[in-house]
Amino acid sequence: MLTLEDCLGLSELDEEEVLAIAEHEHIPEMAAVEMGNYLCHTPDGERRIRRMIVDDIRAARDRGDTRHAAVLKSALKHYVAEHHLGHASAKP
Repeated sequence: MLTLEDCLGLSELDEEEVLAIAEHEHIPEMAAVEMGNYLCHTPDGERRIRRMIVDDIRAARDRGDTRHAAVLKSALKHYVAEHHLGHASAKP
């Protein structure tokens, strides 16, 4: 049986990125790994993942959860660096 850590190792995402997808889509973490890895291989998928993380940051800020917003901002920074999306226009 594969663990979440095993699946993360096989995906192109790290744990914080997967957790952001799970939060945004309201799905279990294992499903978020699968969804995120799939999206990384579609034409607009990486931008969709970035948008999910940005949406999560805004939601955290709106509810006053600055600590979680900071964690998500770190995940976004890592995601953009790893997926070469520095030119994307959306801002958290």
